[in-house]
Amino acid sequence: MLNKNSLADFLNKKVDQYNQPSFIATDPVCIPHLFTQKQDIEIAGFFTAIFAWGNRTTIIQKSKELLQLMEMQPYEFCLQAGPKDLQKLEGFKHRTFNATDLLYFIEFFKYHYSGHTTLETAFTMHGKTAEQMLTGFHHYFFSLEDVPSRTKKHIATPERNSSCKRLNMFLRWMVRRDNNGIDFGIWKKITPSQLICPLDVHVARVARHFNILSRKQTDWQAAIELTGYLKTLDEEDPVKYDFALFALGVMEKF
Repeated sequence: MLNKNSLADFLNKKVDQYNQPSFIATDPVCIPHLFTQKQDIEIAGFFTAIFAWGNRTTIIQKSKELLQLMEMQPYEFCLQAGPKDLQKLEGFKHRTFNATDLLYFIEFFKYHYSGHTTLETAFTMHGKTAEQMLTGFHHYFFSLEDVPSRTKKHIATPERNSSCKRLNMFLRWMVRRDNNGIDFGIWKKITPSQLICPLDVHVARVARHFNILSRKQTDWQAAIELTGYLKTLDEEDPVKYDFALFALGVMEKF
């Protein structure tokens, strides 16, 4: 087993290998990269992150399908769509996410953007820690009237001890900034040091292999534990190691 210095060198090399523009084309992050307007990036990125479980090719296809139904103008669509526009969405489905869920998401975006210029405030208004932001966001997201009960399963929360992998991935996309062009870095009130590493079964498997995650369950506490270790490697930007751990687990089948 590698010692800490050797492991750090190995993971840093993997970050450098995969945190490259060439990573974008086959990853769901390619979807928000289709846009230049901040709000379009936020909405496209959010939907794509929420769809991000299962096969990556399917995730990309379904995200594109949805955005094409929105005429590739997600921000304008969410704010301006009338009954006929919304009717076009009735047949949309991705796994367990269906048109009922989609219409509520659009209703939330219309509500939020009517008072804010960025989705960042939907997280930052609730506190400074990732747990406070994600817990508060969940309550805020489902604060509108007539929330379909089925839709609540699509937004994770630390209150249910979820690892919140998809939301943490979305936050990574919006917050992390470097010169490599994958993550957008368009949100400035949250720092990369506040982020939690997106944790799924692949990342958890690799982390346990290297003995940097001891918790058996792949849950919120495990995400906190793993991020705590990654902060000892880079306190300011711990989630850059998501590139290494994800690629080792999914692309290299480590």
